[in-house]
Amino acid sequence: MDRPYNERISIYNGMASTMAMNITNTFFPLFMITILGATNYQVGLLSSLPPLIALLMTIPAAILLNKSVTHKRIVGTAIITARLFFLAIVFVVYLPPEWRAWAFLVIIGMMHVPTALATIGWQTLISGLVDENRRAQFFSDRNRMLTVVGLFTTLFVGIVLRDATESVMSYQVLFAVALCFGLLEGFLIMRHKENDPVVSETKPKLMDWSIFKDRGYRWFLVAALFFNFTWQMAWGLFNIYHVRIAEATIFWFSMFSAGNMLMQFFTYPLWKKWSEKYSNTLVFIVLAIGMASAPFFTVLTTNFFLLFLVQTTSGFFLSGVILVLFNMLLEHSPTEKRTYCITTYNVLLSLMAFIAPQIGIIFLELFGIVEAMHINAALRLSSSLVFFAMFWFYSRHKKRPEAAVV
Repeated sequence: MDRPYNERISIYNGMASTMAMNITNTFFPLFMITILGATNYQVGLLSSLPPLIALLMTIPAAILLNKSVTHKRIVGTAIITARLFFLAIVFVVYLPPEWRAWAFLVIIGMMHVPTALATIGWQTLISGLVDENRRAQFFSDRNRMLTVVGLFTTLFVGIVLRDATESVMSYQVLFAVALCFGLLEGFLIMRHKENDPVVSETKPKLMDWSIFKDRGYRWFLVAALFFNFTWQMAWGLFNIYHVRIAEATIFWFSMFSAGNMLMQFFTYPLWKKWSEKYSNTLVFIVLAIGMASAPFFTVLTTNFFLLFLVQTTSGFFLSGVILVLFNMLLEHSPTEKRTYCITTYNVLLSLMAFIAPQIGIIFLELFGIVEAMHINAALRLSSSLVFFAMFWFYSRHKKRPEAAVV
């Protein structure tokens, strides 16, 4: 297929990003627990601290992006700055043992200062470079290709380091390699061709509160934020269960991730087809129900093969979440106010992502890992009802001019 230039560059950029992040994020929890001796609370902070930093940085990032007529240079610089923190992680093991886990968390927090800018900037940049009528197909194809890259990257790491779970040098090499891919990622962002900037004579506002008058955007915020809260609540719980209860190694961590990504690869086209046929909102009801199965089935076993099956199955629904949720954000964000809509969503999403893992850890301390996972499964299931209410509302008001198409 002959793709436009920006789509090709975006795919190459995504490949570099996927390799950098799969090499690091997949194994950060194992590194913290096995090498740095982190507590459950610190593992929970690994999930909630980055969104807190992102929350604090989102408004300054929005001001910078709204004042800028072009975005690729800002985004590229932010990505390179963020990836340079991988170098600091390489040397964190040389600190006194009692400082290592906290120092690692400080580095992760600092790294997410430029990451917040890069995230919002990329969403704004790519939304203006890909035609709306090609958006669903492009993101489906892009996600599939990046899933393949992530799959082979994770498998390679797991196979090569299968007997090195407690080797400090192995993790140091991983993070150094991730730094190289991160620098390539930033370079490729700058290779995009932006449209000619439109210079406005009016001074950009810090915030456009009129976005909340848009019925579709309001409904999307409520439904998406509640779902994200239930989804992110279990991130720390899964890591703690896999490492402390099931005692998974680098090899099995990579296998869990690889199985999940392999399933995503095969199912992206299905979710694209179903979302176009039945609507994003209706499809997301099914996705929310499916996502509730992962925490429930995980705590039924410590057998690695069965956990691999659970993680692989959850990839079926995760592919739809990644594809449909982002498409819904763009769909329900008025074009002329898209930067404000995306920024607001990211601010609120960061707030949810900070609170949710801590709630999960609180449930873990109060009720134990099994009960905490069951509570999360119930909350994830209930999020499908919010999307059903959204779908029902639009079904009743579909004839009204102001009602958005879902």
